[in-house]
Amino acid sequence: MKTILLVEDDGAIALGLEYSLEQEDYKVIVCNDAAAAKLAIMKEDFDIALLDISLPDGNGYEICKLIKERKGVPVIFLTARDDEGSVVMGLDIGGDDYITKPFRIRELQSRIRSVLRRSEKTSVENQILHYGNVEINIAEGKVKKNGSDVFLTALEYRLFLTLVNNEGHIISRNQLLESIWDVSGEFVNDNTLTVYIKRLREKIEDDPQNPSIIKTERGLGYRI
Repeated sequence: MKTILLVEDDGAIALGLEYSLEQEDYKVIVCNDAAAAKLAIMKEDFDIALLDISLPDGNGYEICKLIKERKGVPVIFLTARDDEGSVVMGLDIGGDDYITKPFRIRELQSRIRSVLRRSEKTSVENQILHYGNVEINIAEGKVKKNGSDVFLTALEYRLFLTLVNNEGHIISRNQLLESIWDVSGEFVNDNTLTVYIKRLREKIEDDPQNPSIIKTERGLGYRI
């Protein structure tokens, strides 16, 4: 369940949003002023923030800055201000989206889902993952073993990345074939997949005959 920090000084709007978002299976933390928002930022964990700009004891811009410094989560501004200056300022200080009042709840829900997807994708792309003495830098598309670069072909890298992105889950041979067959513009059949698994293991495993990273689940597929 995703958690939303909602900072809105209009009690009726806050109550309506809280109810609608909870119906979509979000947990909502409601703050009616800047002081309460600052306290929540220090004490609570949340995945995204919805901020009104005009608050009785401050403004949403300062709350956005604090969220980006302390949490690094996405922010959507909710405001009656629709002038270009307000929009630009909100985005320049780190806002991820901007929606003006009045708005349809369906539109807001769609914006929330979109911003969360972008945030999660960026988070994954910036990861550096470790599997024993093997390191994969997803942002740079590089793999290292014992600190030295490991050269992987495009197909081998895509194969490894597919397994990494499904860590802990068994991936069938058909699923792997679907994920890699067109990377080099050529068809990859079941026998070729076996060859690529073997080559990948030879490059990243200490003992390719007894792999500790890419496990075979007999009759089912492979798993990291």
